[in-house]
Amino acid sequence: MTALSPLATLASVVAAAAPVTPGAAGPGVLDDSVVVFASSLLVGGAAIHVAASHVVGAGDYGDAVLTALFGAVAWALLDGVPLVGGLLALVAWVAVIKWRYPVGWLRAGVVGVAAWAVATVVLAALAILGVGSLHALGVPGA
Repeated sequence: MTALSPLATLASVVAAAAPVTPGAAGPGVLDDSVVVFASSLLVGGAAIHVAASHVVGAGDYGDAVLTALFGAVAWALLDGVPLVGGLLALVAWVAVIKWRYPVGWLRAGVVGVAAWAVATVVLAALAILGVGSLHALGVPGA
């Protein structure tokens, strides 16, 4: 799978989605939430996929999406711990990358930084295109 296919997948999901109005109530809110969640997971997966492909040279897009999902769960579970939650969450997120890819701690950290950079660029491009309701699920700070 090429690096463009995750972005093409993301583009098709975003193009099919109706505009999401934050705080809107109505029958389509749950559908919109699912679309935003799925699209955000695709953005996070694409960022991790591109980063891991360049740093590690391994993995496919499905692995990256699962890594993004596991990383998001680890982050959510630990971020609320008083005083050290952010640090614990960051270490857990890098540990998820280390677990999912054949790398040590240093290269897992490099994959994480690269994924954050890719996600930031992708989200900026989507915001320019008018899709500002997304974030990169599974990539902290993006």
